[in-house]
Amino acid sequence: MDIVNYEHVPIKRIGKVITGKTPATSHEEYYGGQYMFISPVELHGGYRVTKSEKTITEKGLESIKTNSIEGISILVGCIGWDMGNVAMCFEKCATNQQINAITQIDAKYNPYYIYYWLCGKKKYLFSIASVTRTPILSKSTFEEIVIPLPIKKNQDKIANILLKIDQKITLNKQINDNLEQQLMLLYDYWFIQFDFPDNNGNPYQISGGKMVWNDTLRRNIPENWKVQSVISNCLSSVIKPGVKIFNTKTYLATADVKGTSISTGTIVDYDGRESRANMQPSINSVWFAKMKNSIKHLYLNKEMQPIISSSILSTGFCGLQCNEISFEYIASYVSNAYFEIHKDMLAHGATQEAVNNDDLAGVHIIIPEDTVLCAYHETTQAIYAQISKNVCENQELVKLRDWLLPMLMNGQATIND
Repeated sequence: MDIVNYEHVPIKRIGKVITGKTPATSHEEYYGGQYMFISPVELHGGYRVTKSEKTITEKGLESIKTNSIEGISILVGCIGWDMGNVAMCFEKCATNQQINAITQIDAKYNPYYIYYWLCGKKKYLFSIASVTRTPILSKSTFEEIVIPLPIKKNQDKIANILLKIDQKITLNKQINDNLEQQLMLLYDYWFIQFDFPDNNGNPYQISGGKMVWNDTLRRNIPENWKVQSVISNCLSSVIKPGVKIFNTKTYLATADVKGTSISTGTIVDYDGRESRANMQPSINSVWFAKMKNSIKHLYLNKEMQPIISSSILSTGFCGLQCNEISFEYIASYVSNAYFEIHKDMLAHGATQEAVNNDDLAGVHIIIPEDTVLCAYHETTQAIYAQISKNVCENQELVKLRDWLLPMLMNGQATIND
C-alpha cells in the first residue's frame, strides 16, 4: 500500500462528533438505569466498553439527548492524562464531557480502522491540545484532525488483523473474570462462612465444627485459628522499596493495571526512572494499589516469571511476600471486599487518598490452620496458574498489536489477499 495514495479525510467528514455531557446530579431519577454513562476510566479496559461504573435511566438519557450516542461509536479521552485513550462502544449510551465520540460513521469508512489509527496518536493529540493547567482537546480541534485512509478494502484487511488480536485479548480477560468469580465464591465459602472441608470432607461450620469468639473481629472463628495484622503475620511480609540495578525494564505504574490486567507499561533505565519506579516484584508476591477506590491486583506466581523478570513496579503498590503455600490464600484475601473496604476506610491525604504501611496495621487477617491452608493451596493453585498464563499471553498480544499497528497504518507492512 502506498501512503501517498491515501485519501486524507478530517474526522468531521468521517462521522458526527459529539462531546459528552453529565445529566444533572440533583435529579436522582436520572441515575441507576440501564444505559451506560461512560467516563475516561472505562477507556482503559480494552477495545470495547461493555459496562460502566455509573449508569443512567431513560429520563437521564433524555435530559442530554443531543449529547448521547447510539450504534458503533469511537470514544476518545480529550482532557488531562486520559488524553488519547480510545475505546469503542456499540450501544445507546452517554459519556461525560471529557470524551469526544465519533458516531454515525459513514459506511465508506471502517470504524475499526479509525479506532486503531487513533490508538496510535496519543502523543499527537497531546501536542495539538490547548494547555492552561490541564491539556484539553476541544471538539472543534478534534473534528479537524485529518486521517489518511487507504481504500475501503485495505481498511477492512488491516482492521481485521488487529481486531482478531484484540478479540483474543478480550476472550482471555473474560476467562479470567470467570475464574476470579470462582475464586471469590470459594474464598467466601471457606473463610467467610467457614464451611471448608473438615477431616471427613463435610462443611466445617454447618457440620458442627467448633467455633470460638474472637474479640478483634467480634465474631466466631474456627477453633485454633488466629487473627493477625495484614502487615505483620506468619503467612506474608511487606516488601520494602528498592530495586536491583538494571539496564532497561518495563515500569508498571498503577495506571498500567486495571483489575488484574496489565498493559505494556513504560520502558525505563535504572538511572533515568522516576522516583516512584522503585518496587521489585518477586515470585509468590501479591500486590494491591494503595489508593482509595482503586481495585488493582497483581498475583505474581511462578507462571508470571516473564513479567517478574522484566518489570519494576510503582510505590503506589504495596507488596506482600508470601510462601508457596500461602500465596493463593493471601491473593484471595486482598481480593475480598472486606480488605478493600477497610483499606478505603483508612485512606487519607489531601490530593490523593491512600494508605501506608502504618495504616494497614489496623487491617486484620485470619490465619487458618496449616491443614486448611494447604488444602486451599491445592484446590486453587491451578486456577491462579491459568489466570497468570492468560495475563502473560495478553501482554504479549498487546505488544504484537502495538508493534503491528504503526507499520500497517503507514504502509510498511502489507497484507496479502
